[in-house]
Amino acid sequence: MEKNSVQGIKIAIIGRPNVGKSALFNRIVGRRQAIVDDAEGITRDRGYAITNFFGTTLQFIDTGGIARDKTLPFRESVKKQAEIAMKEADAIIFVIDHRVGVTKSDEEVAHILHTLKKPVFVALNKVDIEQRSLDLTEFYTLGFDQHFTVSAVHGHFITEMVQAIVDRFPTLPSIIETVKATRVAVIGKPNAGKSTLINTLLGDERVVVSEIPGTTLDSVDVEVTWKERPYIFVDTAGLRRKHKENEVCDKFSRIRTEQAIERADICILVLDSAAGLTSQEKSFLSLIEKEGKSCILFFNKWDLVKGFRMEHSVAAIKKEHPFVAHCPIIFGSAKFGKNVNALFPAVQEIEEARSLTLTTGQLNRFLERAVQRVHPPMLDGKRLRIYYMTQIKNAPPTFTLFVNFRSLLFPAYERYLLTQLRKTFPLTGTPIRFEFRQKSKRKMLGVTLD
Repeated sequence: MEKNSVQGIKIAIIGRPNVGKSALFNRIVGRRQAIVDDAEGITRDRGYAITNFFGTTLQFIDTGGIARDKTLPFRESVKKQAEIAMKEADAIIFVIDHRVGVTKSDEEVAHILHTLKKPVFVALNKVDIEQRSLDLTEFYTLGFDQHFTVSAVHGHFITEMVQAIVDRFPTLPSIIETVKATRVAVIGKPNAGKSTLINTLLGDERVVVSEIPGTTLDSVDVEVTWKERPYIFVDTAGLRRKHKENEVCDKFSRIRTEQAIERADICILVLDSAAGLTSQEKSFLSLIEKEGKSCILFFNKWDLVKGFRMEHSVAAIKKEHPFVAHCPIIFGSAKFGKNVNALFPAVQEIEEARSLTLTTGQLNRFLERAVQRVHPPMLDGKRLRIYYMTQIKNAPPTFTLFVNFRSLLFPAYERYLLTQLRKTFPLTGTPIRFEFRQKSKRKMLGVTLD
């Protein structure tokens, strides 16, 4: 794996709900990583992003709003996540909505920040460019010296604020070693136990967990190291059926989850053991396979299932979806940590399968044995000839087969070759791609097989 040494400043974005923290986070990192909505309490977990600012590496942490309103869902959990971010950070951006002025919630946040003894930069958000000369006296009552009038939506004067933060650190924090990490997306229906699983893996309350379905609204990246190998686990929102997506945030969550699958190397599909493999999970599996991602099935809450043997359940599951037959299946409990430690070995096994590179010689010896075992079909007196086979890429493993007539390759025979390939080589949990090229000449670089 490629390793880079970078120096970085870690900056937490803090404030009460709905002042524009996520919008500012997105503006600074240059992409729509965090969900932005007018409703309060959309951001609940900590979101991280690394960006380069004129040669200086900065790591920004998006947080949920610290609220006084005790009726706001997950208030204490969100506050705890924000407090962890503040303790991690080297500096803090304290976001205030200048149009509303200083509120009791702002005063409470300010009190917390003063106890930390860290550099605080006040971002007075939602300021139009013609309002740059507004009176800041009210905001100085919070006890901070550095104030910046900005607009997260329009990008006004954010560069000046970030430059002031960089200038505050003439000697940068210690070197951070960054390594290309394997991305593992944890997906499933709402309340399947995805966030609990990640917290159990980390041994820490990294993401907000609740019995209420839909607690996680955005995708959250969590860095994990196992046996000196880096991983990024992506906690995703629970995907509802499309006809149940009544809220804008639900649609954003679906988009974020689909993007998480696209960006992932491996997906862990978390299922409720009592419900089994439903049509919704089957659609997840189809999307994972279509995107060429590897997959592990984790049947959560197995401790609540009575009267079923595990081996019978596995046999039934493998009949439900063809891809499942080739994926590791783990039964456990995220809440109690049962069999959670089996996930990392499974991830490592799949990593090796995704990166497996087979020589043309290996593949042609395999092909010769497979064709001798079951001869290709004939149609109108013509028999399919497969001249040779070669691997053109991995992740997922992709192979090109050169044939005399593409029309003679029936789906059943293609499935046979795929099955034999999996039996011959360690290709656990990963999709396999076949590409066929028609070539009528018998004289080839490889072998000619009848």
